[in-house]
Amino acid sequence: MKKFLWMASVVLILASCNQQTVKTGFVNNTKVVSDYTEMKAAQEKWTKKNNEVRAELEEKAKQFQIEVQGYQNIMNSMSKANREKKEQELMGKQQLLQRDQQSRVQEIQQGSQKEIDSIIGKVKDFIKDYGKKNGYTYIYGETEASNILYGKEELDITDEIIEALNGGKNTESETKE
Repeated sequence: MKKFLWMASVVLILASCNQQTVKTGFVNNTKVVSDYTEMKAAQEKWTKKNNEVRAELEEKAKQFQIEVQGYQNIMNSMSKANREKKEQELMGKQQLLQRDQQSRVQEIQQGSQKEIDSIIGKVKDFIKDYGKKNGYTYIYGETEASNILYGKEELDITDEIIEALNGGKNTESETKE
């Protein structure tokens, strides 16, 4: 019996020695991504591109409206055949304008989404590497769906991740200045 108790004690001691300390942390995913300088640059780039395309399309729409207005001013003096021909031509131009608009908007949406997805992938990989290098067992991600309902403030490593991700630049203090 003494032998059994002694062996059980040894097993318990060895088991407690083999237990690793679990280092955990969590990050606010939305904040990390939105404060990442590469994401900010991508958003600025796509907003600028969207505004340029929008201005270009608005100019084309204005030109089309001028053409329609011109037609409306002279349509009563045209023969029925010429009116029908001109109306068909204008409808064709309108359809082309609408297709061009849809195509350009879709192009911007797809391009920006592809870049955003790539940046999010970089952030995930960075956090994974950060966790490995800094001895974390787990790093949880807090999302808008609130999958982390409570976490001690000292376990929130969001700002550390943002600073490391941005190459040591603390964007939060830059934006406050």
